Amino acid sequence: MIVSFQGEKGAFSHLAAVNYWGNNNEPELLPKKEFKDVFDSVSKGFADYGILPIENSLTGSIHQNMDLFLDYNLYIVGEYILRIEHHLLANKNTETGSIKKVLSHPQGLLQCSEYLDTLKNTELSAVYDTAGAAKIVKEKNDFSYAAIAGIQAAREYGLKILEKNIENNHNNFTKFIIISREPAEKEGGKSSIIFSTKNVPGALFKCLAVFSLRDINLLKIESRPIIGKPWSYLFYLDFEGNINDDKCRKALNHLEELTEFIKFLGSYKPYKQ
Repeated sequence: MIVSFQGEKGAFSHLAAVNYWGNNNEPELLPKKEFKDVFDSVSKGFADYGILPIENSLTGSIHQNMDLFLDYNLYIVGEYILRIEHHLLANKNTETGSIKKVLSHPQGLLQCSEYLDTLKNTELSAVYDTAGAAKIVKEKNDFSYAAIAGIQAAREYGLKILEKNIENNHNNFTKFIIISREPAEKEGGKSSIIFSTKNVPGALFKCLAVFSLRDINLLKIESRPIIGKPWSYLFYLDFEGNINDDKCRKALNHLEELTEFIKFLGSYKPYKQ
């Protein structure tokens, strides 16, 4: 089994993949530079699955990954929620007092700003990836360099953890989705769709009513602009239930009558912490 993810080995997506499939069934991992490359690799059969961040509890949705579903016929077949724990990593024998430069992704630096304020006369350098920062520190082999990254990056590059959990907010979680060329099996109590409404009064209200009328719980709704149609929007919707459930199937059939566009993204098991 081959699983693609965005970033260097040791990235949080790498850790999410290891945790999701477990050590006894660890897949062959295929790092990719961009999120689009992950979709490409699955669509073209170079990977069986892709794992992608879709939402962070502090910063919200990763819109690029939501929008990429419009360009590919792929399905969501699972999800995983990872607590984001940032650590200060350095080469062996490095001491905190010797650090003059700290590297990380811009979000990593931002999310650890309170700790970084305690490091005097230290330069902060933004790079493309937290794991990429760890890789650079390893290659530099310089006691004045450190990186902010996760535990998987420390393992991957043989770095020691100088300080654990230096993030400002410990309630920082990222939801990852698993994508595949084929939909999941029939079990699974969560479904995702994309749709656009007709341009008539009450259109969105009527679309959402198809779920309310059948006592289907909505989990999330978010709008995104339609490229090429200013001030027109797509809606991304998560709801409880499976496409094979009678009431869910009837709701989507009803919704199809009210929309200009609808795309089913998959039914899958919601992650339970």
